[in-house]
Amino acid sequence: MSEYLKQVNSLPFYLIVGGVLLFILIMCVVFLVKSYRAGIAIGMDKKVMRRAIMSSATFSVLPAVSILLGVIALSGSLGVPLSWLRLSVVGALQYELNVAEIAATGMGLSGLKVSELSIAAFTTIALVMTAGILSGITCCIFGLKKYLGKVQKKEKRADNGRPGFGTYATIAMFIGLCSAYIGSYVGTWTAFKNSTPLLVAGISGLAMAVFEYLIGKKKMEWLENFSIAVSMIIGMAAAVLMNL
Repeated sequence: MSEYLKQVNSLPFYLIVGGVLLFILIMCVVFLVKSYRAGIAIGMDKKVMRRAIMSSATFSVLPAVSILLGVIALSGSLGVPLSWLRLSVVGALQYELNVAEIAATGMGLSGLKVSELSIAAFTTIALVMTAGILSGITCCIFGLKKYLGKVQKKEKRADNGRPGFGTYATIAMFIGLCSAYIGSYVGTWTAFKNSTPLLVAGISGLAMAVFEYLIGKKKMEWLENFSIAVSMIIGMAAAVLMNL
């Protein structure tokens, strides 16, 4: 293991991250207890509440597989503690990887290569990732209520069944996000003759399309908890097989 990886995976980092996550875990338990007591106070059946708690806990485990895969993907460059913290508290793999890459290239590095990274670069990347995600939280604190009021407001239209602004905005943002990723993969293919990212994206997308078909057409809603994680695993397995 390189000196850089030893530093970013050192015991102090684990202790700091463990303390933060322990605090959040305690908060979750406090709110769970308060909610349970509030349910009893308004006369809810204890059996129903316990069943809801067990059901929620069970269905939270499966989506967490995709988060674990994200931690594994990030830890190779940024170490386990920071990756664990970023994806456990607030953040998503798509955002974290993109911002980390942008920060690295902004410092003149070719990317998140361990051979090029240093503690100074790690600190800058972590700061950029944290500052970037805080902008979304800040906007939600001060503007989400007003924004949701506009999005959820029923538009005064003739009864033509057309969707509102919120539907169009969500679709447009999703298409833009996919286009940015696909464009990056096409650039990697044409510039470096590396088609693996593009092929992996296609295979993962095909796997997700199969899940969407089964969920939507075959009414197998229980697959929603597996779709993202399994699609990611299929894509990662395809990447490994293509590079054997």
